[in-house]
Amino acid sequence: MRKFRLRTLRFFAFILLAAVLTAIVLRWISLEQWHRTQLAPETPIEIEVPEKTPTPAPSPRIPVITGKLDTARLFSGITVHAAVEPTPGGAASDERVDPQSYVLELKLHARVPTPNSTVDELAKVSPDLPRLLPALATMVTPESVSPFFKELYDTKLRNLKENLVRLDQLLSRHNFFDCQTVLNLRHPESKRRAVLLQADMDVDADGSDSDRLPAGSGQSANFKPVTSYRWPKKSQIPNSYLGPAEERLKRYESELAVKTTAPDRKKELKGAIAAVRDEIETLKKFSFLIGATDPYIVLPSGLGKADGGKVGDYALVIFGDRIFPAIVGDIGPPDKAGEASLRIAKEINPLATPNNRPVSDLKVTYLIFPGTAETPFAPPDLEKLQARSDALVKEIGGATVPLHHWENIIPPLPSPTPTPTPSPTPAPSPSGSPPVTGPSPTSTFAFPVASPTPLPK
Repeated sequence: MRKFRLRTLRFFAFILLAAVLTAIVLRWISLEQWHRTQLAPETPIEIEVPEKTPTPAPSPRIPVITGKLDTARLFSGITVHAAVEPTPGGAASDERVDPQSYVLELKLHARVPTPNSTVDELAKVSPDLPRLLPALATMVTPESVSPFFKELYDTKLRNLKENLVRLDQLLSRHNFFDCQTVLNLRHPESKRRAVLLQADMDVDADGSDSDRLPAGSGQSANFKPVTSYRWPKKSQIPNSYLGPAEERLKRYESELAVKTTAPDRKKELKGAIAAVRDEIETLKKFSFLIGATDPYIVLPSGLGKADGGKVGDYALVIFGDRIFPAIVGDIGPPDKAGEASLRIAKEINPLATPNNRPVSDLKVTYLIFPGTAETPFAPPDLEKLQARSDALVKEIGGATVPLHHWENIIPPLPSPTPTPTPSPTPAPSPSGSPPVTGPSPTSTFAFPVASPTPLPK
């Protein structure tokens, strides 16, 4: 009887232990499955940074990774596929010192676009273009694609590789796909060359000219008071951005003189001081285009080397059913296409600002006429711009609509108050004769001249 009870107790103890172990294993399995579903979702998370547009279209709500670190801030419109792949390892103390035990692999997949090479392809994004320029069909061929298009996207890819470990510095999806095509055109009869660039439109609000507009016009954080198009100053009115530049120079020099300034910081300061000194000398000597008042476009820095199209060349900006005369006024980064002055941007879309582009789609056509720049450079003459642009359009077959006419919106400078001329004092007449009040028989001058003092006898 006693042996029976002992066996029974042992049996129940074994059953209880087995049940406890089974419950622990099942619980561990369920937790592991739940953990993996949290780390590796079935559908990839897409993170989009929306671009500002004047009239934003409604779009579906996009899921965003949340938490203390907002991952969406690190990516610029890049679709992110996130997954964690755990593998069995050794002791934590060993894995902690092994660099290959905890690895993040970064691989950016970027599709390089194919340039538009026919009129029909151009018309898909700019339907009015063939109608506005009827002779375009005779100039566009599959061989018209410029080598600069490949160079532009090679530059973008090179920058992506250099900045891949700096996720916040990567080009956004919008800025990577900012150019639809670049074409080299030549009219078959007039032989007039033109470079066609189809892109979006960013805004350039740079430039200053105290001779025409003494007050500053800078409105954006990236504002620069200079443009590539410049000419010698014609007045003594100081540039309104000269004072702030001199203040920056004083701050940099004061910080550099402090003995406790770190060596790396001193190196940065020396470079900044050299740049500011150059800016100060440039502001003292030259005047520039003004983004808010002058119609000009900005070209990528490599376009002039590949196909022509340099500072001062005449150009056209075509959007919708309108054609705007312009000049090439500035040179931008080598990996960015599609940029015009604030004056043009506001004419296309009144909501445009230095920080809000007027056109986000690739529907703007820039037509540059290489070799048409006229030197020496001078303040913009809008009437001359109109006449020259009309003539160039005729050389490529003409347009079916008149070109936009730019009005001068720079207010005239106030006339200086004339300095009053002192009235001449009547000289005493000899022998009591009445004082002489009429004009002197001697020569007259525009400015009063002091009478010579008689020499002693």
